[in-house]
Amino acid sequence: MAPVPPGIRLLVAFNKDQWYRALTFMLTFLLYTSFHLSRKPISIVKSELHKNCSSTSELATVALGSGGGQEPLPLHTDVECSWKPFDKNNYKQLLGAMDYSFLCAYAIGMYLSGIIGERLPIRLYLTVGMLTSGVFTCLFGLGYIYNIHSLGFYIFVQVANGLVQTTGWPSVVTCIGNWFGKGRRGLIMGLWNSHTSVGNILGSLIAGYWVSSNWGLSFIVPGLIIGAMGVICFLFLIEHPNDLKGIYAQNLFPGNSVSAKSWNGANGHSKLYLQYKDNKKQSYDTELLLPQDSVYVPAQPVVVVKSESELSAISFMGALRIPGVVEFSLCLLFAKLVSYTFLFWLPLYITKAAHLDAKKAGDLSTLFDVGGIVGGILAGVISDKLGRRATTCAVMLLLAAPTLYGFSMISQFGLGPTVGMLLVCGGLVNGPYALITTAVSADLGTHKSLKGNARALSTVTAIIDGTGSVGAALGPLLAGLLSAGGWDRVFYMLMTADFLALLLLLRLVTKELSSSKSHPVSAIELKEH
Repeated sequence: MAPVPPGIRLLVAFNKDQWYRALTFMLTFLLYTSFHLSRKPISIVKSELHKNCSSTSELATVALGSGGGQEPLPLHTDVECSWKPFDKNNYKQLLGAMDYSFLCAYAIGMYLSGIIGERLPIRLYLTVGMLTSGVFTCLFGLGYIYNIHSLGFYIFVQVANGLVQTTGWPSVVTCIGNWFGKGRRGLIMGLWNSHTSVGNILGSLIAGYWVSSNWGLSFIVPGLIIGAMGVICFLFLIEHPNDLKGIYAQNLFPGNSVSAKSWNGANGHSKLYLQYKDNKKQSYDTELLLPQDSVYVPAQPVVVVKSESELSAISFMGALRIPGVVEFSLCLLFAKLVSYTFLFWLPLYITKAAHLDAKKAGDLSTLFDVGGIVGGILAGVISDKLGRRATTCAVMLLLAAPTLYGFSMISQFGLGPTVGMLLVCGGLVNGPYALITTAVSADLGTHKSLKGNARALSTVTAIIDGTGSVGAALGPLLAGLLSAGGWDRVFYMLMTADFLALLLLLRLVTKELSSSKSHPVSAIELKEH
């Protein structure tokens, strides 16, 4: 008998549950990568919507003047060079208004999204959101193809896209929380949350490829990608391990003596009951023992007495009363303000400060997201090791503020120092943001005060990220207003936001440091508000 290849041995070393868990991890990672991929193009296209027309005119004048001794005439005017209505001096305010319209709609919609998501099948809810988001992203790009110059059109598309994109975050966090327990949650979710930075990087590269030749494709291609991922979500996403039991029930009861039937429970979960030949339905919830691949186990139902009162979805105020939710939500407001200001304005800042074209500035801005990947993973590992989520966030926020000031100074001295500072800033800015939106949200959504009610996770996640999204809406808007008086004002705003985020965590940090136990914040003895 020939020896079994080592690759096959590796494959059979994992059981079905582990394979489905890996599938859920990778699928939700790719799904949310496509969300961020579709958000990034607007920041890359900004420098194309309003160009440095004076330098373009000079180049055109030189080109005409070199041919034939005729009097040179400027080839481009402001109107011809930039894209209406962003060709005027108030273009920064208009671009900021587009960012604000998307993020404000996103923030408002997020509070409702978590509540809705707990009452609908998440696979269908997420699929519809991704398909409609793809439509609106493509619609923005069609504005270039059909030569649309109405500010109202672009703001409408941004508002609509912001609303439908709220289906994403509560859904994927709920799925990943259902499949993975609390052990090493910081590390697992730190790795998983790198989808944010991966999506930003891919979005920058895709948008940058077409930005100078046909910026409409910078939106249409990401729109098609998120729409295609919505179809994949519909075909393959498994929201909860219990959803697989219906499949195993059919395999374990192939005969007619016992048939397995199901009805839809919360979020579309399948709950099984058995019906025997005498048609007497058992008034029990039934869980089936899943056989190991290598051992045959006779199909026997394990009967668990059904509780008369099922746990209902948590209310909005009930979620706010979970210890730590208010502090982390407000902290995320300021942390996300900083992160999203970089997301929407960094390419334009690099264009103006380093005098690079739109494509090079977009490519360079991806280094911020590379640093964000490392920062998110480090934050998760450190918080797992120390068992102190709030303290980990606070230290990174404390280091981020002076680093932002250093970046504003060093970016004036050339490309080399800018590259290094972009990596460091990305890690320190996105580290706390990543930790709060993933591991902390999952910890609080399964807090012991909920007494095992797992249906609170989507609502808690939506509250935390929704509050953060208020900051995400304010940051780019304030950046558009303040940058008119110089970029230094923008960096002072970002540093102030970091310090405020740090102050909001001081109570939790003090409680963590005074605690004699060393475990994640979800298990720390915090008093009710």
